[in-house]
Amino acid sequence: MARIAMVVTNACSPDPRVIRHARWLVQEGHEVTVHAFDRQQEFTMSESIDGVRLMRYHLGNTPYGGLVNTAMGLRKFLNQVLRSLANEPPNIVYCHDADTLSIGCSMKKKHSIPFIFDMHDLHHTWILMPAPRSLVRKTISKRLEKRMLRRIRMADHIITSSGKIGKNGVYSGFREYLQQHGHKSTVIENRPMVNRTLETNPKSPWCVGYLGRVREVQPFQQLLESVLSMEKENRPSIRIAGDGVAYEDVFQLLEQAQSEHEIQCKMSGAFGSDQFHELIQDVDVMYAMYRPDRGNIMQGAIPVKMFDAAAYGVPSVVNSGCLMGELAETEEIGIGVKWMDTEGLTQALMQLKSTHVQLNTGSERERLKFIEALNPLL
Repeated sequence: MARIAMVVTNACSPDPRVIRHARWLVQEGHEVTVHAFDRQQEFTMSESIDGVRLMRYHLGNTPYGGLVNTAMGLRKFLNQVLRSLANEPPNIVYCHDADTLSIGCSMKKKHSIPFIFDMHDLHHTWILMPAPRSLVRKTISKRLEKRMLRRIRMADHIITSSGKIGKNGVYSGFREYLQQHGHKSTVIENRPMVNRTLETNPKSPWCVGYLGRVREVQPFQQLLESVLSMEKENRPSIRIAGDGVAYEDVFQLLEQAQSEHEIQCKMSGAFGSDQFHELIQDVDVMYAMYRPDRGNIMQGAIPVKMFDAAAYGVPSVVNSGCLMGELAETEEIGIGVKWMDTEGLTQALMQLKSTHVQLNTGSERERLKFIEALNPLL
């Protein structure tokens, strides 16, 4: 049995990928503790989920997406975790995303403890989200990327969340990004179990939903443009659930649309994975489009909500011209649409509103790949 310390810079409230991988390790007989950063100090500091121990650090309010305050808060968290792990060293450190890599590198240097790097995303692109054309943010993003690539040389194994589809796939994923920089990785996609069933009931009006972090305003502006382009009697309602830095702005946007155009809108905050089943029952089509100029969208990001929706029979509209669109159409669980193509988005939404899809490949395939990849290290 190995004692494994996972580190993640969100509150893990819960983070489906983190908990899923931790649960798989617990099922193999290992002891897993997740060290999580509760930036808004909203959740209990100690919790157990399916045998996984969660330790949440409350270190003052730290914003998402900021520069100085965010950096200072993250440094404080990482230093606190380092002190905790040095006091009682684990057998393995498991770093979720690039902003935790300093923990793995430090524990390996000082205590000869191996570490796993799980790259969910191209973390250095997140700083570009508020202003993708900002020269300051571009410079910082480049520095973060160089630092990540330098640090992952020390990792004993790298896991990532996307890769090209088979031998004939067109678009690359994060695996190919890492290969370009000389690093091998194992792709573990963020897929749920597929043994879920959903009884679809007729809805009036039909509903377009977005269930996840609300980080940007522009995708919802595009969605509203599409809805307003439809004949009034054919317009769907809009259902959004999730917290995030753009929550208030999007809430005001929808409130205005409801007042001026009589579009039925409902918006609520953060939800747990156990609430997804209830929320998805209101949705006919999942909306999962994002601004492509931030970088990671075109380089292989796959929205988890696309898989989660398909597990319940609900199709998704996603970005085209990249891996997520190719995957959605290859597996027939959604349609890819070009960013800012209002007419194309409208056609896709109308086409999918009465469609029931099936997710044929779920998390069991990913679990087997995960265990096979990490067993030699564990």
